[in-house]
Amino acid sequence: MKVIKRIRNYLVEVMAEMKKVSWVKRKELMTTTLVVIVFSAILAAFIGIFDLIFSRLLSLVLK
Repeated sequence: MKVIKRIRNYLVEVMAEMKKVSWVKRKELMTTTLVVIVFSAILAAFIGIFDLIFSRLLSLVLK
């Protein structure tokens, strides 16, 4: 019975904490998600371009 009481107490505390959380609006969530996706794509392209340049330079040096 002590375990059940502890589980119940835990769930009550979780619900109390969840009421304190400030949730973002859907529009803000979509905007920040889009920013992260665009930034990740730009960074991937940047790294890809430098990787291509350095691999070509390295192949020229090693020839």
